[in-house]
Order: sequence, then C-alpha cells, then structure tokens
Amino acid sequence: MEQLKKELLDRGLTCLVTWENGRFESQKRGVAPLLELLAKQGSCRGGQAADKVVGRATAFLYQLLGISCLYAAVISQGALEVLEKAGIRVSYDTLVPGIRNRTDTGPCPMEAATASCQTPEEALDAIRATLDKLSKA
Repeated sequence: MEQLKKELLDRGLTCLVTWENGRFESQKRGVAPLLELLAKQGSCRGGQAADKVVGRATAFLYQLLGISCLYAAVISQGALEVLEKAGIRVSYDTLVPGIRNRTDTGPCPMEAATASCQTPEEALDAIRATLDKLSKA
C-alpha cells in the first residue's frame, strides 16, 4: 500500500487501482475515473487503491469494484463509515466532515447525492442521476 500511496502522490494521479491481473490510473477528477473502471473492468476483487479524495460516492464505487484496501489522502467521515461497514481496510492522511464542491461554496454534489444511500447499487443510481442532471445544467 505504501508503494501505491507514493506513486499516487509522486506522479500527481487522482486515483490508482491495482488487482491481480490489472492496473488502472487516472488524473481525472471526481467519480469519472471509477465509473470508467467499473464500465471497463466490472470487478477488481481483492485489489488495492490509492485515491486523492474519497467521499461517500467514491467509497460506494470502490465497494462495487471489490477493493480490499484503500489509501485516501483526504476522506470524508461518511466515506470512512461506508468503507468500514463493507470491511474495506482504510488508511488516510486527513479526515473531513464532508467533501466540498470545487468552488468551496457547498457540499460536493456526489457527496450530497449519496448521503442517504445504504447500498452501493443505490449509490450508483444516485451518482448517474446526478451526473445526468449536472450535464443538462
């Protein structure tokens, strides 16, 4: 996990995921990289991940991907709860009450969209609906 953390930070990545026969890395922000990985790979069962910012939406996506352990530079309290409930080992540098939007004027839309979600499937539906709504705005 230390190697993933170092690579994430040294290379300026936003997320890095490795699993038995694969590797995925991205510099894209938000949930886009994990949605892309989910669409392409479906499962990274037992894999490891390092991520720059992990909110509830991201936590649910990592759960869907089957990640077994995760490092987050910044993680929200809600995301930590989701991951711990799913049995995913987590290490992090900074714990925050919630992830803020990019202009720091309110909560991240994905954090807000998944605030009441209880399952990863429910969260995925909420994420997709929010992305659709944002793309039309």
